[in-house]
Amino acid sequence: MEATPCVGEADSKDQLRFITCGSVDDGKSTLIGRLLHDSKMIYEDQVQALARDSAKHGTTGGDVDFALLVDGLEAEREQGITIDVAYRFFTTPRRSFMVADTPGHEEYTRNMATGASNAQLAIILIDARKGVLTQSKRHSFICSLLGIRHVLLAVNKIDLVDYRKDVFDGIVHDYVAFASELGFTSINSVPISARYGDNIIQRSGNTDWYHGPPLLDYLETVEIESETTGLPFRFPIQWVNRPDLDFRGYAGTIASGSVAVGDKIVVAKSARSSRVKRIMTYDGDLAVAEAGDAVTITLEDEIDVSRGDVLASPTQPPEIADQFAAHLLWMDQEPMVPGRSYALRIGTQSIASASINRFKYKIDVNTCEPVAAATLDLNEIGFCEVSTVLPASFDPYRVNRRTGSFIMIDRYTNRTVGAGMIEFPLRRSTRTAWQPLSIDKQLRSTLKHQKPCIIWFTGLSGAGKSTIANIVDQKLFAMSYHTMLLDEDNLRHGLNRDLVLTKADRMEKFRRGSQVAKLMLEAGLIVICSFVSPYKTDRDMVRKLVGGREFVEVFVDTPIDECVRRDPKGLYSKAKSGSIKNLAGLDAPYEAPNRPDVHLKTLDEPAEQLANRVLDALAIQGIISMT
Repeated sequence: MEATPCVGEADSKDQLRFITCGSVDDGKSTLIGRLLHDSKMIYEDQVQALARDSAKHGTTGGDVDFALLVDGLEAEREQGITIDVAYRFFTTPRRSFMVADTPGHEEYTRNMATGASNAQLAIILIDARKGVLTQSKRHSFICSLLGIRHVLLAVNKIDLVDYRKDVFDGIVHDYVAFASELGFTSINSVPISARYGDNIIQRSGNTDWYHGPPLLDYLETVEIESETTGLPFRFPIQWVNRPDLDFRGYAGTIASGSVAVGDKIVVAKSARSSRVKRIMTYDGDLAVAEAGDAVTITLEDEIDVSRGDVLASPTQPPEIADQFAAHLLWMDQEPMVPGRSYALRIGTQSIASASINRFKYKIDVNTCEPVAAATLDLNEIGFCEVSTVLPASFDPYRVNRRTGSFIMIDRYTNRTVGAGMIEFPLRRSTRTAWQPLSIDKQLRSTLKHQKPCIIWFTGLSGAGKSTIANIVDQKLFAMSYHTMLLDEDNLRHGLNRDLVLTKADRMEKFRRGSQVAKLMLEAGLIVICSFVSPYKTDRDMVRKLVGGREFVEVFVDTPIDECVRRDPKGLYSKAKSGSIKNLAGLDAPYEAPNRPDVHLKTLDEPAEQLANRVLDALAIQGIISMT
């Protein structure tokens, strides 16, 4: 049997990148397998292996199960579902193709979004027996959000409804009514049977009422506008190549636009400019490079450029902002927490700390309408405002998909937890200027004859934080130091009275408490904070917020069994009875500090001696004097 032509021949053709998506068991993998088989894109030994695998794993009785050509994971074959994104390349005399077969199960929606992010067209499969389902709508909405503008609605398993035209027309009507607000440029439809090949390669006699092209003919002829046509030059730096003192090159892949030797460019964030001296590739120098070319660019001037910077057109530079509005697809089992610090990546830019500054709403995929919500759960989509610790360079996603998308990363586990599409920059950071103050922290602390700092006590509820912190406060007061004690329990009566023991509210309590502590630090005080603060990333955030020299982390280390035995506030009893939930150390995590500034083991010493150990540590760091 003939197989795919040589790579060189395929590369010379126009390529269409498309995705298949829809609900579970709608036949996505079967469709791709049928396309590969009927267009003679697989080898004879693959056909033989397919026959063997069909007998072992197949779900089509004695027939060949074409889905097995794509469902390569053993777990997929056993469950009969697609879990990961499977990419396949094939070519026909008229066009080459890259197809992403994506999961239909709701649990793997995040994988589907990964496949859609690079596609130009989506095939939305719908089971003719079931009609338009919630997952069909969810996938369509994500495709729209990710910039796909062409949809082919494939009504599959038409054989199971006796090839009825009224069933097909009804599904098309329902889908178009739903998708009319999603901004697709074109929506075409075709009735198919992926299992038996109806309307896949050739028009089927079983649907003599259908007069459109078969599916493959449509894929070969559909006109897809170039994503980068007319876009300004963008070159994210992946690597600074400096083999010796005489050479400095900037390597990466051009995201959009084109550049020529002698063109003027600008470094987006710094606005420093130069001209292109050379455009280098493995095969030699180029006079002009375009979007998609992997090149090394050298400049005429020695200017400061590093990994993550973006070289851009000086007349059409990207946006630079530390706040922006974005749609966000949440991809983690743990809910999104407004205010919590996440790492963020936009192309090659890595930003160590970013947070959801304001969560506005989530989106009901059935109606595409906004719904009030406080957070996002797995696979939910929302609209929010993102704040970054440093300015980022980007374009709105609708303008440039390559420079307008980002991912959010859990700073503790390094898991990718969200994928976002930037809508527009927020100018609050440039409109809202800091009011200059004549009296600063240095003057205030000098007046008090002390060095301000934050002493942050962390530990489980019942560990003894408040007791030790209170003794430290008394001792410092007796030594004439100006202090303030912020206790988590006391803040619940005022500042945090509207918050409860959910993860989102716990993070908000922490954010408010840390901001208050920072203000008191600016007043020149020694601020003593007693908070459970169970997450390491959040404690690290406070350290970076105020500076490491002014932050002392004290870990009050008490075993959970001892905390439960003490239970001074009755919280553990309530947690065990089910009246409260998310108690750190019991049914919610507590991440103990790895290297605290002071480590107090409460089973070894009484509270008075532990407090003295804290004072000793402050003296060693030069914050207080014991004389």
